[in-house]
Amino acid sequence: MGSFSIWHWLIVLVIVLLVFGTKKLRNIGSDLGGAVKGFKDGMKEGDADAASQQKIAGDGRTIEGEAREKVDKTQS
Repeated sequence: MGSFSIWHWLIVLVIVLLVFGTKKLRNIGSDLGGAVKGFKDGMKEGDADAASQQKIAGDGRTIEGEAREKVDKTQS
C-alpha cells in the first residue's frame, strides 16, 4: 500500500480524462504554458529596466539620483 504502481496511475489518468475531457485538459495546459511564458518575459523585462535605470561609477559604485529640469530665472 506504500507506493502506487503504473496501473494505479493509468486508472487515475483514465478517470481524469473521463471527468474533464481531452479538450478542456488541452486548454488548461495551453493556458498554464502561456502564463509561465508571460511570467518569464516579465522577469526579463524587469531585469532590463532595472539595469537601464542604474548608472555605475568608475569605481563600481551605483549612483542613484533624480533628473530635474534646469530652470533659467533670467528669462522671466
